[in-house]
Amino acid sequence: MIVELTKEYRFEAAHRLPRVPPTHKCARLHGHSFRVEVMLRGEVDPQAGWLLDYGEVDLAFAPLLSDLDHHCLNDIEGLDNPTSEVLAAWIFHRLRPRLPSLCAIVVHETHDASCTYRGP
Repeated sequence: MIVELTKEYRFEAAHRLPRVPPTHKCARLHGHSFRVEVMLRGEVDPQAGWLLDYGEVDLAFAPLLSDLDHHCLNDIEGLDNPTSEVLAAWIFHRLRPRLPSLCAIVVHETHDASCTYRGP
């Protein structure tokens, strides 16, 4: 049986977008209450009855959460232009080695705007 699991995380962070025109509102330092969905896809282990224990996802995401929460994203290596698109890919590539069944990262920058990254 193939399933998809989603585990959600939230963090607060500031950022600015240095590559937009100086008059664009996102050129100024501002913050968001980010919501990230970590999506996994794979075969259910018939013995365990699950794809992966949600606690394993928590352990894999914890270091990233520590790096992101209450920080300025622009100060983090690889996030000098921290759009939702760049952030989703950044998270995906750091989680994939720890979570081989990772299939997508969804970054919600606001309550009505999100970006999904499904990998290369």
